[in-house]
Amino acid sequence: MLLVIDVGNTNTVMGIYDGETLVRDWRIRTEKNTTEDELHFLVSGLFARDRIDTARVRETIISSVVPPMVNILDAFCRKYLHHAPVWVDAKTAAGMPIRYSNPKEVGADRIVNAVGAFAKYPTSLIIIDFGTATTFDAVSEKGEYLGGAISPGIMISSEALFMKASKLPRVEIFTAPERVIGKDTAGSIQAGIIFGYAGLVDGVVRRMAAEMGTQPRVVATGGLAPLLADVSETIDVVDGDLTLEGLRIIHERLGSAAEPTPAAPR
Repeated sequence: MLLVIDVGNTNTVMGIYDGETLVRDWRIRTEKNTTEDELHFLVSGLFARDRIDTARVRETIISSVVPPMVNILDAFCRKYLHHAPVWVDAKTAAGMPIRYSNPKEVGADRIVNAVGAFAKYPTSLIIIDFGTATTFDAVSEKGEYLGGAISPGIMISSEALFMKASKLPRVEIFTAPERVIGKDTAGSIQAGIIFGYAGLVDGVVRRMAAEMGTQPRVVATGGLAPLLADVSETIDVVDGDLTLEGLRIIHERLGSAAEPTPAAPR
């Protein structure tokens, strides 16, 4: 079995693959101050609940945008899974040319999404990942990573509003209001955040498509992707497992290069 892990600034998503089948996936908070032992306690509990035998996990591949988690996850894999993980970066993009000025600057999560999306939807693409930040990534018809845009995530934007505007109440933004013209303060905030963010998404997508000179397919992923897809005019498909699938595909394409190194003796 293959363990795939995507470490974001807010959440970490893990999945177990048996061949090409996603057996189970979990979303946990990213804890930068945890230890490999605490992580093992959490992961083993999740595995036990879903009857996943840790001994069957033979390989691990990880994408991370949180540098402090690298040593923690490496130690966890070596100590408890008895192998070293494979780390995703521009060098392990598995056949996708990176057209960034400095390929090393591209976040591992963006590479994974691009590889996974082009494998599933082999055409020109714009991939939107609604995470702590919202990322927009462009992929050409030839499968080249062209670059993209990064904006503050919808939750970060909302928190800034609630913190700085003391008289405005904190409201839930997990469902879209029925109308843009709010009839009370809560409804007005919901409308401004959700429809305003949809306008940001559509504006960026249209400008990127114009620069690409194609009609790219727009794929959205991340926790708030279904919500934004309901109010956006440009999102074509929501793919909640895109990042995990991208990790699996990269690992598969690396083949023998993805063989873990033996754990260092302790």
